[in-house]
Amino acid sequence: MSSRGFNLCTLAGYVAADPQVRHIERKTGGSTQVANLTIYVDRIPSRKESDSFTVDITVWEDSPAWRKLTHIKKGSLIIASGAIDASPYLSKADSQPRAGLQLKANDIFLDSSPRAEDPDATASQAQAPRELATAEF
Repeated sequence: MSSRGFNLCTLAGYVAADPQVRHIERKTGGSTQVANLTIYVDRIPSRKESDSFTVDITVWEDSPAWRKLTHIKKGSLIIASGAIDASPYLSKADSQPRAGLQLKANDIFLDSSPRAEDPDATASQAQAPRELATAEF
């Protein structure tokens, strides 16, 4: 039996900024697009009010996650799954080494709950069950 693990991670977090898309040249020829974004992930249970960390996410053009990029904006809540790697860096504040995480996303799930600012969406969802209950068959 092998002792190798399976590198699959699923994280939920808020998008720090709109995704940045860039074109790159492949070593085998041709070009492709890649998008980068960062999410903030809260630690649960948290002992501090602002106990969170960031994860950089890479989305390649040929992945299923690519088609969802148009719906992702700053502040969106997303769930991303894929392979995770360590990505250490030097802190700009004190030049100390820090642990970083890089996720190569295979798929992204979007939060579909109604926004608190949209009272019409909340009201229409609250009325829907009543309308179904009173319908005659």
